[in-house]
Amino acid sequence: MKHTKIKALLESSEVGEKVIVKGWVRAFRSNRFIQINDGSTINNIQAVIEYENFDEAILKKIGTATAVEVHGTLIESQGKGQAVEIAVEDVKILGEANPDEVQKTVMQPKKHSLEFLREQAHLRFRTNTFGAVFRIRHGLTFAIHKFFNDKGFYNLHTPILTSSDAEGAGEMFHVTNFDLNNVPKTEDGKVDYSQDFFDKPVNLTVSGQLEAELGALALGQVYTFGPTFRAENSNTSRHLAEFWMIEPEVAFNDLKDNMDLTEEFLKYLSNYVLENYADDLKFLNDRDVKEQSAKPAKDRNPLTLIERLEFVANNEFKRITYTEAIEILRNSKPFKKKKFKYDVEWGVDLHSEHERYLVEKEFNCPVIITDYPADIKAFYMRQNDDGKTVAAMDVLFPGIGEIVGGSQREERMDVLKKKCADFNIDEKEVWWYLDSRKFGSVPHSGFGLGFERMVMFATGMTNIRDVIPFPRTPGNADF
Repeated sequence: MKHTKIKALLESSEVGEKVIVKGWVRAFRSNRFIQINDGSTINNIQAVIEYENFDEAILKKIGTATAVEVHGTLIESQGKGQAVEIAVEDVKILGEANPDEVQKTVMQPKKHSLEFLREQAHLRFRTNTFGAVFRIRHGLTFAIHKFFNDKGFYNLHTPILTSSDAEGAGEMFHVTNFDLNNVPKTEDGKVDYSQDFFDKPVNLTVSGQLEAELGALALGQVYTFGPTFRAENSNTSRHLAEFWMIEPEVAFNDLKDNMDLTEEFLKYLSNYVLENYADDLKFLNDRDVKEQSAKPAKDRNPLTLIERLEFVANNEFKRITYTEAIEILRNSKPFKKKKFKYDVEWGVDLHSEHERYLVEKEFNCPVIITDYPADIKAFYMRQNDDGKTVAAMDVLFPGIGEIVGGSQREERMDVLKKKCADFNIDEKEVWWYLDSRKFGSVPHSGFGLGFERMVMFATGMTNIRDVIPFPRTPGNADF
């Protein structure tokens, strides 16, 4: 007889059935009530022991974090909080947990700081909070692949090792197989990359976009979903050195098509979580309400976690130009009363405080801002006819600000070459990208969604380190 997942048992009406459950003990009360969890749901199942019928040596081994196998009968629960429970006939100890050791870990049944939980990232999956977060992270992963597959997209695996810098940022992790204590040099004292593995400088990718464009110009519509890396020495709640990106690219799509696809995609993901993760969402929603109540009134989010997801799923996205956004912000009360920390003027990038004002105060719906100044956007974005702006877009969400960035890509060879010059990008480094414009170049567009940003939005977590299993940040590459 195989064991049954706790999620399936709690949803079952097969009272009277013989069952086997395997999991970890969350609590053991009065030598009688065992709370067991196997990770399939945030909810525990209660197993009730008639302790007089069990060896005391076995009962002494049952404690928090102990792995057990329970045989019994599924019955209607006599207590509150659950519809069914297990009348235990046999208990096997699969793995012991020393109570003294448990007391030193995140598995100790009490509230822990998120910082302490990060220090024990190998164990934090055992907590309710992180169990919920990572089940939802899985759900979003599946939903992303399902969305694109159902729309006829092809998943493209783009390189992790690359010689290109798609963003022109320069903040890259370099890769070499040199002995760093004996790096070969040329006669003029520079590193002799001709002796390195790839015969040239190579880094970890910051984006798969440029390669995805090549796929779209043959397969029509593709998407990437993979790890990306930034060597930005930033210790904030919004930055990671290693994170995951989703980057669709579509041939023949202009900026409007791109906005339509993005809106449909983000609504789909929000709906998917709402429809499939009700128990985890309720727990995280209640947690978020408590967190918000502890903040000063001015810093509280007016919407609960569930309301924020519904806000995205049920509202049409407002579309405005960057120039319109600047005008709205400069006419706003916070600007006139000097409440914004950062200044607002045409030509500068918007900050989170400006983006959240537009979403949460001005329009009360998600916002897409288009047509940004060319100088603050990447070289590959299509130049608009005004010569000052590009066909770019950013999608803004409540509580988080920018969540997606995208654009129509520059398909004109002459303009793209000029953009390379303007951004000091050596044409030799992107020859293959330029080459694609020689053979039936067409309008095309795409966007990038930082996966961890989406997981933050869907779970209410406020630090990006808490939505990826093992965060990589400056000075931290443990686990």
